Amino acid sequence: MSEIKFVLMVNKQGQTRLAQYYEQQTIQEKNALEGEIVRKCLARSENQCSFLEYRNYKCVYRRYASLFFIVGVENKVNELAILEFIHSLVETLDKYFENVCELDIMFNIERAHFILDEMVMNGSIVETNKSNILKPIRLMDKFNDRSGDR
Repeated sequence: MSEIKFVLMVNKQGQTRLAQYYEQQTIQEKNALEGEIVRKCLARSENQCSFLEYRNYKCVYRRYASLFFIVGVENKVNELAILEFIHSLVETLDKYFENVCELDIMFNIERAHFILDEMVMNGSIVETNKSNILKPIRLMDKFNDRSGDR
C-alpha cells in the first residue's frame, strides 16, 4: 500500500503545473480534489502550520517562490518526513534546472515528472540522493545532445 497518494505543484493563482497520482481516481475526482485542496492551501496564512486534513488524506505543503508543493499522504505518515521529502524534491529540481522556477516546470514537464518518478515509485519514497536521482536524466540529456549533432 502506498503512503503518498498524490503530489501537486501549483502556482500562487491556483493553477496546477504538475500533478502525479499514485491511486486510481477519475478525472472528475482529481479536478475536485485539486480545486478544494489548492483553495485550502492558498487561503492559509504563513503563520499557520503546513499540514491540513482533507477527507481521508493528510496534506503537507510548502511554498517555494511562486510554487506550492502539495503532497497528499495517508493519515499515519509523519508530516515532518514529508516536508523533508518536499525539500529534497525542490533541491533536486534546483540542481537540475539551476534555480528552478514555474516556467522550468511548465516547459520541461516531462523532465519534472522523470525526476519525481526517480524519487517516488508507487507512492513510496525510494530515493532522496540528488546525484542518484539526476544520473539517469543527465545520461538521457547527454544522449539527446549527441543524437542532435548528427
